[in-house]
Amino acid sequence: MLRKNKKTTLLRYWTSRYVATLMIGLVIISFLSASWIRHTTFETRIEMMEFLAEETVYRLTDTAAPDNMLPNFIDNRERFRMREIDPILYIADAKGNILKSNRPIHPDSARNVTEWLDSDKAYTKVSIPPKGEHYLVKRPIYVEDTLFGWVLVMEEKQHLTKVEQAYGQLAVLIGALAVLGWGAIYFLSKRLARPIKQVAIAARQIQDGDYHVYLPENNKEQEVDELVTSFKEMASKLEQLEKTRTELLAGVTHELKTPVTSISGLLQAVSDEVVSGKEAQAFLAMALQETTKMKTMVGDLLAFNRFAVDALPVNIVTANINEVVENTVKQWELLQDGQKINIECRLLTQNVYVQADMVRLQQILTNLLTNAQQAIQEEGTITITVSVQQQHVVVTVEDTGQGILEADKPFIFERFYRGENKKYGVRGLGLGLPLSKMMAQSIGGELELINSSSTGTSFALKLLRNN
Repeated sequence: MLRKNKKTTLLRYWTSRYVATLMIGLVIISFLSASWIRHTTFETRIEMMEFLAEETVYRLTDTAAPDNMLPNFIDNRERFRMREIDPILYIADAKGNILKSNRPIHPDSARNVTEWLDSDKAYTKVSIPPKGEHYLVKRPIYVEDTLFGWVLVMEEKQHLTKVEQAYGQLAVLIGALAVLGWGAIYFLSKRLARPIKQVAIAARQIQDGDYHVYLPENNKEQEVDELVTSFKEMASKLEQLEKTRTELLAGVTHELKTPVTSISGLLQAVSDEVVSGKEAQAFLAMALQETTKMKTMVGDLLAFNRFAVDALPVNIVTANINEVVENTVKQWELLQDGQKINIECRLLTQNVYVQADMVRLQQILTNLLTNAQQAIQEEGTITITVSVQQQHVVVTVEDTGQGILEADKPFIFERFYRGENKKYGVRGLGLGLPLSKMMAQSIGGELELINSSSTGTSFALKLLRNN
């Protein structure tokens, strides 16, 4: 059974098509060139016949008297033989009677001279049995303004258009162009296919888990160089992401294992009556607290997965952005445990409405406030600014915390990623910012990192304005 959709190499694919295109082009050029050569040769030989006729008229009128217009040079056939053609020369009187010829006179020619003389064309196509089509050139013979007769020069059509040598030269030229074109096409196609093949090999190498790929640099072709450079950068980022993912998986496992271990230890102590009374109640309270933390982390995982597959419904309503920000800040402050953080709200001077899901919008703002609090180690300020930019309303949350490390900035919206500043100081799964970004996009907005340094960090939440 024949294999369907059989693949071919890039080199063979493009070479075959380029060569086919080249051959078609050369065939067209050959046909046009042959036609042009044939036409040019015909015109040139007609001009030679005209020159011969004019030269004969000149010699007749210059060397002979009117009563003796037929010198013997007409009988010399070799005198009128040319390299490409061997024309027939007739001398006829004014009435069309053939007086002299460099060849034996055919009866049909003698009968048709009068008809030939009636044409006004520079040259005339005539038919003479049994040799077929001929071309005739005629010139009048005047002596003292009196028409004495005619010089007729005739040649077969096939002799006028016969150009075997030129065709041979054309065939050699076209053949040389075909070989040269094929070689150039093969070389260029091979040069183009080589880096693409190397990239394909490197892609399979990455697929097998080996990110240490080698690809030649500084390619002369801009597009090829951009492809190779982009692929190498992609391979480097994939390797980094793979390492980060491995670390993140270990971190997530650790974060989930820690509360489970704590809960198990606390309950085991109560169960074995290691502690009793108020101390046992305190152990149970700590176990409940750890359970709440673990429940929150699992809830974040479930919420993230639902958003990732668009399984969580979004209810878009119109809301006053000033009221939403004020209410969210008040609710968040009530849940804090005494850390000295000053919150400044810079709201709009007039009511502006946005299109958003109130629950998701409050979750985003709460996550940003929590991240800002975690970035502030002791005392600090969180500033929330609401502004209008054309068709959007922008809520900026800025803190005076320790900032995000430069190496962590490209990955802060990656799921499960936790920067160096949080990895060992704050417990969590690294889903706060990724989940907030997905929620912002689900309500038609966008969450971005504006800037971050050692003096603080600023995030901007862009929402659609309700005009």
